Amino acid sequence: MMDVVINSGNGRHMPLVLWDIDHTLIDTRGVGRELSAAAFAEVTGQPMREQATIDGITEAVIFRETAKIHGLTTDRADFERFAQALTVQHVAHGAELRERGCALLGAAAALDALAVAGARQTVVTGDVRPVAEIKLGVFGLDTHIEWEVGAYGEDADLRPDLVDLALTRSFTAAGDAVLIGDTPADVEGGRENGVHVIAVASGRSSVRELRGAGAHHVLEDLRDIERLLTLIASRA
Repeated sequence: MMDVVINSGNGRHMPLVLWDIDHTLIDTRGVGRELSAAAFAEVTGQPMREQATIDGITEAVIFRETAKIHGLTTDRADFERFAQALTVQHVAHGAELRERGCALLGAAAALDALAVAGARQTVVTGDVRPVAEIKLGVFGLDTHIEWEVGAYGEDADLRPDLVDLALTRSFTAAGDAVLIGDTPADVEGGRENGVHVIAVASGRSSVRELRGAGAHHVLEDLRDIERLLTLIASRA
């Protein structure tokens, strides 16, 4: 595909866009936690009474820390069983996720507009890859995603490592990428790798918190497509 230049004011080409998923593109509205609880109970034999803090954290860390809360010590094999159980839960309850959850305002239009503008798009997410694919597929947001160059919750514990992995997999220099996410962890993941970060205050983090974390730009949501495209293209 030929690179497409939009009127960004400085003539720079569209970069690779690294999308976070939860609370950036979609909101499961509680379904995700319910499915995690079911998978946790299946794998550990204990009901999930409490879940570790999840904002910006990878699935492997969430599972390990949640297990600790319940007095359990887990290993990689336990996580892999959990990831498989979680995938099965999402397959079984895809219709419920579609009914109760939602794509966030502007998400579909942003993905489409970026594709038209010539941007490559992938995801950097704490979700394991099969769950990420299901989540975006349920809401019709998967069309433009290059899954093979993304980075997922089974790949590394920390966001900076995931961003680095996505850059490596896509053969992309940091200056030719933009990360879009909703948490300070997303911001950290991009900034530590020299990637331009656009934060969206569509999750639990406020505009002020995201600016304080070091995001280059902060948007309330994804509805202003023209501004989003300009920020992505200019990276300034």
